[in-house]
Amino acid sequence: MQSQHGFSYVVVMFLVAMLSLAAVRAQQNTLTMERRDKEAEVLWKGIAYREAIRRYYESAPGTGKSYPQELSDLLLDNRLVRPTRPLRKLYADPFTGGAWGIVRNENGYVIGVYPQSAREPVKRGGFPPELAALAKAKRYSDWKFIYQPK
Repeated sequence: MQSQHGFSYVVVMFLVAMLSLAAVRAQQNTLTMERRDKEAEVLWKGIAYREAIRRYYESAPGTGKSYPQELSDLLLDNRLVRPTRPLRKLYADPFTGGAWGIVRNENGYVIGVYPQSAREPVKRGGFPPELAALAKAKRYSDWKFIYQPK
């Protein structure tokens, strides 16, 4: 029996090490899943903003089409006889929890939005055809959701 002193201790330390590795791996998987969920949310909200800008632009009365001056203009469009709501509410940037970055044209009108996170995206492909340029992005802030008429 004397030669087996410490054997149980080695087994317990091995089990603790294995459980620690499993816990770290589980945490990494959870963090990656959370990031993927936020990416999906960014895509959904970005497309919603782009579509709201498109509706605002295309529903302009007469022949003079115009973009909104601010994102808040998307909440209630009073340019028509019957006001419309291209966007239900202003969405927060899922990564920062704050406001989205705004892409403006040369006249200062809002033509798109982008998330303000400088992290590297996990998603590298599988984007809809109109968002194919997002596959080349090095940061989330390069994900620009811009409406430009054909």
